[in-house]
Amino acid sequence: MSATRHRALGGGVNHVLDYLRRMQAENPSFFYAIQGDNDHTGGSIFWADATSRMNYAYFGDTVIFDTTYRTNRYRVPFASFTGLNHHGQPVLFGCALILNDSEASFAWLFQTWLHAMSDRRPISITTDPDRLIQMTVTQVLPETRLRFNRWSIFKETQEKLAHIYQSQPTFEIEFKKCVNETETINEFESSWVSLLERYFVMDNEWLQSMYNARQQWVPAYMRDTFFGDFSITERNIGLNSFFEGFVNASTTIQMLIKQYEKAVASWHEKELKSDYDTINTSPALKTPSPMEKQAANLYTRRIFMKFQEELVETLANPATKIDDSGTVATYRVAKFGEEHKAHTVNFTSFEMKANCSCQMFEHSGIICRHILAVFRAKNVLTLPSQYVLKRWTRNAKIGDMQDEHATELPNNSRESLTDRYNTLRQEAIKYVEEGAKSIHIYNVAMDALQEALKKVSSAKNQSPVSAEDGALSNGRNQELHAAGDTETVACQSADEKEKKIRELTTELESINRRCEVYRANLLAVLRDMEEQKLKLSVKVQNARLNLR
Repeated sequence: MSATRHRALGGGVNHVLDYLRRMQAENPSFFYAIQGDNDHTGGSIFWADATSRMNYAYFGDTVIFDTTYRTNRYRVPFASFTGLNHHGQPVLFGCALILNDSEASFAWLFQTWLHAMSDRRPISITTDPDRLIQMTVTQVLPETRLRFNRWSIFKETQEKLAHIYQSQPTFEIEFKKCVNETETINEFESSWVSLLERYFVMDNEWLQSMYNARQQWVPAYMRDTFFGDFSITERNIGLNSFFEGFVNASTTIQMLIKQYEKAVASWHEKELKSDYDTINTSPALKTPSPMEKQAANLYTRRIFMKFQEELVETLANPATKIDDSGTVATYRVAKFGEEHKAHTVNFTSFEMKANCSCQMFEHSGIICRHILAVFRAKNVLTLPSQYVLKRWTRNAKIGDMQDEHATELPNNSRESLTDRYNTLRQEAIKYVEEGAKSIHIYNVAMDALQEALKKVSSAKNQSPVSAEDGALSNGRNQELHAAGDTETVACQSADEKEKKIRELTTELESINRRCEVYRANLLAVLRDMEEQKLKLSVKVQNARLNLR
């Protein structure tokens, strides 16, 4: 199968490999690996750039593995690992060309990806329902919660039960309602049995198979695990949102890299715009609550809007105490007129901790209206720190790379190339944010950058290369061994010293580009202000003339 697929792709695979070699030569933190024999006819290819690896350090708690090519008959077997950044936008964690759809190939891919991500395992992963992928996740990520994408299941159900969908138009609506709107396991079980009985499909093999796998796709079974969804029913979409509109069934191997770069640039630009909007504009507050003002200063704009929605809803969801043991108080929270949909909140005053039966915080990392209603009743004026996930804040990518859920990253030597790269990048982000606050500060920052660039360039003939610099951060020129006859081929350029300088220079150039974006946005704001002043001045003059 792999040889056939390789022949179909033609020389495009070599085009991809040339690109990967060139990118690694430019930046030693660029990782790529090849499975199988040296002529690359039987193995898959994986790569992740430095930004993807950094993003995973910040946002690797939940992952989406997209293999749309397998169901939509793509010309290129292109797969991707993605997640969600602090704005809730898709963020890339790595890409692959899967030239062999086998258990060994997927095992190699996941092990290689995990190695590139410093062996840091995610809390959860979402994939298409697929036996091979399920076996791989169980083998490589045994502690990670696996979820099948509901959109794929709904689509396949429509195909498998086409005769029912046509003869019983209401079945689809009730089927989705049974899955999406039941909040507890008991409620889902009852609704499922009722659905099957009403439409006389108790013995349908497909529905029985989906029921057997219910713990991997029905939301009622997933509420206790973090997936980053803003609501239980939100992620009812395809998995390829990062490359949607860039890579599709008609994309050829020759077009792939260009489309890949376009997608990366597009989402990077969107993230920059969201960063700018968060930092330089203030949201409209809807309550006098100090907690709302606190959240507006903590969260990114989109996350704050979701928090604000929950906070405002507390006005229509009063909390009623139904039990108090002295240590833990239990509240019943329900919307006016919807008492049958009440939720239970247990609150410990001493520790300022609360948990709700809706489990929204556990699932999304955003506190729910029910807990906020209890806080309101108890006069808790500010949001306790344990209910603010750093991954949703405007400072998500500043400071230590920590994850509130998963185990810590292995502590490598502070002197390693990767650590120096990460530290420089973090400091560069702080520099950009401070340097863009005004035109004056921007000009000072640009002058300092130019001076720093000169010093870095002059240092390359003076600074000795350490022993560790002689190894690549993408695996230190080691071969990875996955399963059986698979092996990883990692490439290393001749002059690590030059690479280090190029890496720093590239980072400085990237900062320059980001500064230019901020500068352009700032200038646009200033122009708008001047236009508004002019319009206001004209109105004042006209008003004075009218008074005369």
